[in-house]
Amino acid sequence: MMIDAQPLARWHAYIEAPDHAVLWEMLDPHAVFESPVVHTPQRGRPVVHAYLASADKVLGGPDFRYTGEWLAPDSAVLEFETEVEGIRINGIDMIRWNSDGRIVHFKVMVRPLKAINLLHRLMAEQLAAMKPAG
Repeated sequence: MMIDAQPLARWHAYIEAPDHAVLWEMLDPHAVFESPVVHTPQRGRPVVHAYLASADKVLGGPDFRYTGEWLAPDSAVLEFETEVEGIRINGIDMIRWNSDGRIVHFKVMVRPLKAINLLHRLMAEQLAAMKPAG
């Protein structure tokens, strides 16, 4: 089993120094994002980019850290922990990439329930702030 670690290395580099232009290039044009708080999968690079860029602003920061990593040839599951507004958040990022190394599917799962409720509110606020006025 040959594991392509390059896409995962790029993801970790992005987490260390978020650059939304780099994130855009990491995403396949037909990428899909599955949120812990939105029922339907979000499809296409622009919307996936908006969700991941917003998540970086909501979850990122000095407390965010990956605590576990499970790898397959074209995917990874990364467990994370952080604290936001005094609530400890535990979750996983399930990332799958294509043969070009671009992310094609990104699923986030979060616990506990109060963390999901907090993220629902904060992500809605962040996504609304990203939309152009008009």
